[in-house]
Amino acid sequence: MTHLRLYKWYLQVSEGGARPSPWGLFQRDIIPWYLILCHSMRNDIDGVAFDLDGTLYPNYRLNLRLIPFILREFPLLLAQGKARDLLRGKRPLPKALEPAAAADFYDVQARYMAFFLKKEPAFIKMRMEELIYRGWEPLFRKIKPFPHVRETLRSIRDGGFRLGLLSDFPPEKKLEYMGLGGLWEVVCCSERIGRLKPAAEPFAELARRMGVRPERLLYVGNSLRYDILGARQAGMQTALICSPLPGKRRSRADFVFHDYRQLGKYVLS
Repeated sequence: MTHLRLYKWYLQVSEGGARPSPWGLFQRDIIPWYLILCHSMRNDIDGVAFDLDGTLYPNYRLNLRLIPFILREFPLLLAQGKARDLLRGKRPLPKALEPAAAADFYDVQARYMAFFLKKEPAFIKMRMEELIYRGWEPLFRKIKPFPHVRETLRSIRDGGFRLGLLSDFPPEKKLEYMGLGGLWEVVCCSERIGRLKPAAEPFAELARRMGVRPERLLYVGNSLRYDILGARQAGMQTALICSPLPGKRRSRADFVFHDYRQLGKYVLS
């Protein structure tokens, strides 16, 4: 009997208000736990962790709301992109910028951005905090997650898997505003850890905090370059959410999906 047929049978036989017999008590108290165990039979995963931006919600929903900001603050965003390229090692560090060992991530980012903008680092750090780190968060009050995200997260958690999240940007307020707070055992920000994706360090720290060995952790993201590559470098299993359109499915991840119900079925199978 498949798990689904067993579940339907359990619903049928457990109906009715009669005083339960010993068999009825078995139906009521034992079968539900058996069903939960059945859903947790995937023996190669102990935890599932997620990226946030573009993974739990479509990027376009934020980008549309950012159009006035982008037009107004384009030089700041351009400098931020260049600074983060330096932090990721994607471009050589200018001679005028000496590497800062063991320095605060936000101080280093502000110093790199100030170099491109010809401003003082303290001023840039203040502007970033005011305009982006705190300025963007209220936008998430009106941003809806992908369909079936909440129920999939709950079903994975209720199936006995540990839930975690790793985002480059601070995630706590975003999750709260989208109605996804309180579901996670661990929430991490790679900026606070000191390295951006796809560096392996944030992923390794995520696994450590979750108490799950990297090879038994499934990381879900929307970026091959940052999420999938970074998680694979840390030894994790990977799942990629992408468009269902032809030509958009990619196979470098262990699992590719476009509907969160597919992810739930993959994890709970």
